[in-house]
Amino acid sequence: MCKDCGCSGDAQGHEHAHVHDGHTHSHGHTHGGDHTHEHPHPHPHAVPAVAEARTVSVQQKILSRNDEQAERNRAWLSEHGVVAVNLISSPGSGKTYLLERTLEGLRGKVACAVITGDQRTDNDARRLQGKGAPVRQIETINSCHLDAEQVGRLLPEVAGGGVKLLFIENVGNLVCPSAFDLGENFKIALLSTTEGEDKPVKYPTLFSTAPVAVLTKMDLVPHLDWNAAACRAALRQVRPGVFIFELSAKTGLGMDAWLDYLVKLTE
Repeated sequence: MCKDCGCSGDAQGHEHAHVHDGHTHSHGHTHGGDHTHEHPHPHPHAVPAVAEARTVSVQQKILSRNDEQAERNRAWLSEHGVVAVNLISSPGSGKTYLLERTLEGLRGKVACAVITGDQRTDNDARRLQGKGAPVRQIETINSCHLDAEQVGRLLPEVAGGGVKLLFIENVGNLVCPSAFDLGENFKIALLSTTEGEDKPVKYPTLFSTAPVAVLTKMDLVPHLDWNAAACRAALRQVRPGVFIFELSAKTGLGMDAWLDYLVKLTE
């Protein structure tokens, strides 16, 4: 269980963070006599009410503490004139590649910075270096999301000195990162065409709280059984009025509109 958001998973608790530069079974019953029969029925492992209450209390305290830090982050960003966007998606949606092309496209136009998070390695930070923006990597170890404290520690270092646009590339996950305010101005949800059309209705927390959605890997549409209209309808079902970008960072399709939008955020 994730110690932060209560989701189940493989040892998804916060141990510590490193910052780098750069689950009915059947069984027999004997009823007091000599007849025995088997029948399947579920055996839910009920959690005592006291334990449930304690779990909820811990979660509330963690989120409350995180929200307090998020407000401090937001105040710092506002004071320094920085617009921050929190990029959230599943792994493999193309966040990092889109960031590479985005930093290249904004170079010389908008002063940018990046905080990127993964459980292990600084691979993404190394990919983004040399694109004209300071980049810092956070390794969350076993945690499934970034939190406001991790981001706040890096703000003066990475987003000072005239930075106008901060990209926070969250850990690849459609669930946990949605619950944690990092102090950003707003969330941007990324969804690749290879993931299908129904992710917004299957994971509504993220897509209902993100005013902007980016459909990535549009160059693959001719090779996929993917329905663009159904995907847009799913997005608008959970977030009416969502602003949708459709692009391919690989071919450049839709990138001009994306870059123009980002520039306008800082004006």
